[in-house]
Amino acid sequence: MADSEARTAREEWGSRFGFLMALLGAMVGAGNIWRMPFTTGQNGGGAFLIAYLIFLYLIAVPGLMAETMIGRYTHHGVIGSFKQLLDSKYGKGLGIVVVVINIALMSYYAPIIGWALYYAAHSLMMTFTQSGFQPQAFWQGFISNPGLVISMHTLTMAGIAGVLIFGIRRGVERVVKWLIPLLVVALVAAGVRGITLPGGMQGLSFVFTPDWTYLTRGSTWIAALSQALFSTGLGWGIALTYGSYLGRYDDVPLGGGMFTAIGNTSIGLLAVFATFPAVFAFGLEPSGGSGLLFVSMAEVIPQLPGGAIWAIVLFVSFFFATFTSGLGITEVGVTTISEETRLSRTGAVVAVCTAIWAFGLPSAYSSTFLGQMDFIIGRYGLPLATLTIVLLIVLKFSPERARVIALNRYAGIHVGPWWNYVITYVIPTVMVVILGYGIVTSIGTGNQTLMLIGVALMIALVGASMIAGGIINQTPSEPVESTGGD
Repeated sequence: MADSEARTAREEWGSRFGFLMALLGAMVGAGNIWRMPFTTGQNGGGAFLIAYLIFLYLIAVPGLMAETMIGRYTHHGVIGSFKQLLDSKYGKGLGIVVVVINIALMSYYAPIIGWALYYAAHSLMMTFTQSGFQPQAFWQGFISNPGLVISMHTLTMAGIAGVLIFGIRRGVERVVKWLIPLLVVALVAAGVRGITLPGGMQGLSFVFTPDWTYLTRGSTWIAALSQALFSTGLGWGIALTYGSYLGRYDDVPLGGGMFTAIGNTSIGLLAVFATFPAVFAFGLEPSGGSGLLFVSMAEVIPQLPGGAIWAIVLFVSFFFATFTSGLGITEVGVTTISEETRLSRTGAVVAVCTAIWAFGLPSAYSSTFLGQMDFIIGRYGLPLATLTIVLLIVLKFSPERARVIALNRYAGIHVGPWWNYVITYVIPTVMVVILGYGIVTSIGTGNQTLMLIGVALMIALVGASMIAGGIINQTPSEPVESTGGD
């Protein structure tokens, strides 16, 4: 009976388009639309974008190919893939590291989805086109009201749980299919209107005219790497988890690498294009922080013909973009828990979503705490998770063997031997260097305490996960038949 259930529990995507939209939807969310504009503003505009694109195509694209390939090869979630490929209790422990970082990430990402939900609701109420509306005051009134932000956080996790209960094909795929194109149309409209505002072209000049001195600053490169990891989800286990629902004939390099990277970049640039003309037209500060998108878009909307309609299109689309990212992040834990425990999918959804909701309460209560979580996870957690997943390939079999027998199999885009060197040397080296640089440059600064906490947490996480992997490995469980190994 158990084996039969295991066979039928592993769904597959209903179509290639559904998979591509799901993976793109998981990556095109707050990382591109909320985080990228203000991170660009804080790091020199065009110079930051150059550094970001270098990391995106040097590290993120090959890494996403690798992560998606692992999922398709094993047909398991994160912990199951580590356990199967490494065939040891320590393999399970390494998988736990990635899952815990994923849940920690989602704990402060969920309140951001709640922000988008709040703005989407007010767009339906026509708030942004009312006489005397003040965008900055509206934003401050919302973010300084913990009870309201926590309510949005709660509704967000309830909505995510409601979709994930229906599974991959009937839940995730059904939701994401039509929402990303709507978001693109809305961003293009906001961007085109923004550049026609007085001073709007100065915003484009800021974004696309590099200040080369920023490229000599290590902080710019760290921020660019963090953004590349954050906006693509590399190392979060999303690509691995979604890849585990692929059929054996699906194209990993195209879907798991190039398509998602190009789509990710395009929408990220559209978000910047839509934001900075308004920032300069209305005299906002380009490095204005996490509220930049919400304030600048609310400034543009009354200037659009039919502004009330565009407010609905823009903020509802932004909510769905962040929501689909939330689905992808949360699905990592759901797939893993449902495979590694006796919980049904519904039970796993409830358990994971409840944990994320509880851990997310501090970030919902305080935007300062949210920023601290973003610092720790973005600078230390995500590079650690990425390093862990890449090492899975290096430790299991040579990248050359993985490239030939798994990555290029049934692929329309042939990946050459260059991929081997990127996976074996470039990505691990960059992760280690960035981790080390982030530690050294925080010494003696205002971030020193936060850095020490972050490093201590990452060390403790690895140690505790190794111990937990050994303990769990000794606990008898029903065998689950693997469908992996193309």
